[in-house]
Amino acid sequence: MRSKIFMYMFIFMLMLTIFIYVNDKKILEAKQNTIELLDAKVKGLQTENDSLLSKNLDLNYFSLDQNEEAITYFEDRGIDAKELSQKVEDAIISRNRAEDDNELIPFAGMEGVMRINKVKILNHKWIIADFTDGTYWGELLLSYDLDENNNLILNTEKSFLYPQD
Repeated sequence: MRSKIFMYMFIFMLMLTIFIYVNDKKILEAKQNTIELLDAKVKGLQTENDSLLSKNLDLNYFSLDQNEEAITYFEDRGIDAKELSQKVEDAIISRNRAEDDNELIPFAGMEGVMRINKVKILNHKWIIADFTDGTYWGELLLSYDLDENNNLILNTEKSFLYPQD
């Protein structure tokens, strides 16, 4: 009788061991598959991130913040390029008036007042901006400089009003 009990216990333990082994193996394989999928996803996201960083560098090629020659131009004159950039943007946007068109825009508002919405300083001489009256819109190419007293001089060089569809 004792030998039968030991034999049943042995068989039971053997089956329990096999069950635990098979179950743990399945769990381990599932976790390993999850890790491999996540690794592949991470690699894909790293590739996408690298691509976006490269694209961002290309997009910022024409930007005062990224243009070392333009920054050096201002530094040689004792001017902080970041401060000047903010000063230029503020000066352009501050010309938007509640009742009048922005004087830098050579078009009269047809459906409202023409206002400059967005400004991008390209380098130490050029600015691009977009404007709208709420219905009609266009873009400006502005030049800028500082006089001997560091007063900002803005000139509209070229402008384009897009036709309404």
